[in-house]
Amino acid sequence: MPTVAEFLPGFEASAWVAVAAPKATPAEIVERLNREINAGLADPKIKARLAELGGTVFVGTPADFDRLVAEQTEKWGKVIRAANIKAE
Repeated sequence: MPTVAEFLPGFEASAWVAVAAPKATPAEIVERLNREINAGLADPKIKARLAELGGTVFVGTPADFDRLVAEQTEKWGKVIRAANIKAE
């Protein structure tokens, strides 16, 4: 049985999970949440458990997350427009 990538060259599927706060959240709260979450994700036990579940841990700053969202929006927006996908 071929893999999806073998059957559909260039196939890509991914998912990510993030923690976000309302835009008006004070910077000091966002910074603390980011610091504490990154520290938790650096814990070897948490990293190992997420790996067991098939996850890969990526830590970063709020600016890194903003870039990721912008990149993913652009990337998948192109796919949606090219395939003429419409909401039902």
